[in-house]
Amino acid sequence: MSDTNNEKDLQASADGKTPSQAASAKTLPDKDVSEPVAPVASVAPAMRPTEESPWRTLINIVSARMRAASERAAKGITRRTLKIGVSARIFHPQAGAKGLSSKTLQYLEESIAHWVMSRDVMVFMIPSVNTNGLIHPSNIRLRDYAKHLDGLVLQGGADVAPESYSLQATRPEWPGDRTRDMYELELLHEFIEAGKPLLGICRGCQLLNVAFGGSLYQDIASDVPGAIAHVNDLYDQHFHELRFTENSTLGTLLGKPTQARVNSIHHQAIRNLGRDMQIEAVSAHDNMVEAIRYQKAPFVVGLQWHPEFHPANQELLDCTPILDSFLRAARETRF
Repeated sequence: MSDTNNEKDLQASADGKTPSQAASAKTLPDKDVSEPVAPVASVAPAMRPTEESPWRTLINIVSARMRAASERAAKGITRRTLKIGVSARIFHPQAGAKGLSSKTLQYLEESIAHWVMSRDVMVFMIPSVNTNGLIHPSNIRLRDYAKHLDGLVLQGGADVAPESYSLQATRPEWPGDRTRDMYELELLHEFIEAGKPLLGICRGCQLLNVAFGGSLYQDIASDVPGAIAHVNDLYDQHFHELRFTENSTLGTLLGKPTQARVNSIHHQAIRNLGRDMQIEAVSAHDNMVEAIRYQKAPFVVGLQWHPEFHPANQELLDCTPILDSFLRAARETRF
């Protein structure tokens, strides 16, 4: 018995095992020697944080400060009060006039300024420019106003001269104001080219159409038999109904009203539509054009009526959504 045990011990020693290891090995099942053995994961030494160079640290600091300054500037632009330009009406002196009446005057009607200012924006009347003046020459251009102001309103006033759409006046009393036409045509093109929003009212609506090759009826009563009276002695108390055309953006903006009532203070009207213009509204009784939109700009709109004469306590079209949309477009052009 002892000899046999000794032989076993000797065999275990030959295999490089102690007797106890050899005994425990008998209790384990045999394994296929071809089965792969999972490698033992090695623990990598802790990595040191990469130390940035002084130049990289400086660049990061400067970049962070520039981002913060940019954010502050953007917030400042957003909060800055809007600055809206209004084209000037022009008083031309009569021959032989004296005193102030002998001077050329440029002015704006109070209601248009107050209507725009009702949304807490600043209004600036834009004078015509004269770079060849003998008394006070200037290098200021109308494009400078288009650059620094946020939007333009073309206010109402004198007739558009037939010469501005390549016709002659059919009556001596309808010559229009060619001088004002030339000034406002340049002004509106500068604002449109600058990407700024534009709102034309009454005469401004007609001039916007002419600016893109359209024409006008010189006198509705003479040129359109059967048309309703679009002007009379009641002035801003003279009203008529209008309807919005299909797919009218103004109609959608105003909630697509089935009936809208506006004032009517004009004896001229759009005849042939200018290029890239879309009719937005017409008179309900005779289909005279009452609103247009230039399709190649975010907001270039003409209204034949006077929204600034619409008091809130009458059954008239509430035009504040139009003003708000115009001013919203003005804010967006800042960026």
